[in-house]
Amino acid sequence: MTYAAPWWLPGGNLQTIWAAKAAQRFDGLPPQFTRERWSTPDKDFVDVDFATHNAAGGVPLLVVFHGLEGSSSSHYAQAFAEVARARGWACAVPHFRGCSGELNHGPRAYHSGDFEEIDWMLRRFRVTHNGPLLAVGVSLGGNALMRWAGEFGATAKHVVNSVASVCSPLDLAASGHAIGRGFNRLVYTRMFLSSMRPKALQKLDQHPGLFDRKALLAARDLYEFDNVVTAPLHGFLNTDDYWRRASAKPYLMGIDVPALALNARNDPFVPTNSLPNASEVSASVSLWQPDQGGHVGFPSSPFPGHVRSMPEAVASFFAAHL
Repeated sequence: MTYAAPWWLPGGNLQTIWAAKAAQRFDGLPPQFTRERWSTPDKDFVDVDFATHNAAGGVPLLVVFHGLEGSSSSHYAQAFAEVARARGWACAVPHFRGCSGELNHGPRAYHSGDFEEIDWMLRRFRVTHNGPLLAVGVSLGGNALMRWAGEFGATAKHVVNSVASVCSPLDLAASGHAIGRGFNRLVYTRMFLSSMRPKALQKLDQHPGLFDRKALLAARDLYEFDNVVTAPLHGFLNTDDYWRRASAKPYLMGIDVPALALNARNDPFVPTNSLPNASEVSASVSLWQPDQGGHVGFPSSPFPGHVRSMPEAVASFFAAHL
């Protein structure tokens, strides 16, 4: 697999921002989705969007786990749905709690190592779908997916045919500190907190006393936000404990299902020195670390560029393991 960024989009930040804001995502009309609401084991709900393109029974189902504050409207989710349509595959985008546009009932939300939620979702897809099951996780969703694959080892083969992570912070501490510095802090941290903070305030109104309101309002980066909200809400001692225990990197050696870990080496969020090497993964894991691509960018020529090359490459990996 190879990838070369357009000459007119140099650098990881441009490749990241252009892909999200300006690149073409699909051919023709955008993908359409129909929504199902699934009741969770703890009596809450998650919303799952299914692409409405016609796909015959028994075809592969591509499940796309979105990134931090993502959804089925994210550029990569739409691009994956388009690539699935072109191959005659079905496609579904399950939303992590709080990301479908509606506040969940319970106090918990979602986090980067939420492999229990991944497990429940994938096993439900396995029961209801009679064809091959393929799962890709983007950024946060990819870390949680690879964490799941490493946690369940050989038994994952009974659920999925193959998995892939795209631009995932497999070492959460390295990526968490990187996004809190310099340009990243000014642009990306501010962007994420602009939606995470209001959601947390809604959750606090829903469950008074859940966490410290003043500390939340004072949080200026993801480290401080996770210390106040994400970590204690999901059973971690603090941010450092959360980032250490939720990271997928230590579990990559346990993966026993065909897996692709795709990380651009110029990703602004994921430092190159934090990427796994061949000695840190099992024989089932393929590492693809191109020099260019940014964070979930991978725009391709001609101008104004499109973002289908990455999903097409991931789909080719999946097709080779059907």
